[in-house]
Amino acid sequence: MARFIVDVMLKPEILDSQGQAVARALPRLGFEGVTGVRQGKRFEIEVEGPADEAATERVRKMAETLLANPVIETFELRAE
Repeated sequence: MARFIVDVMLKPEILDSQGQAVARALPRLGFEGVTGVRQGKRFEIEVEGPADEAATERVRKMAETLLANPVIETFELRAE
């Protein structure tokens, strides 16, 4: 069984309101010195068979089709 990690983040030019809210809350909670926060999503996907090129391409298609919105998000894929 192969395991893949897909990290999805908003593109840098897209406003991350959730990240901004977290960045504003951290000093109120006593965490000083934070200059920025961006929030994302992490998917852990297990597929049958080895983590070969074909499996990687299948998971890449999943990310492009469902997991990430290519208009506003980017994703990174890695086998674990």
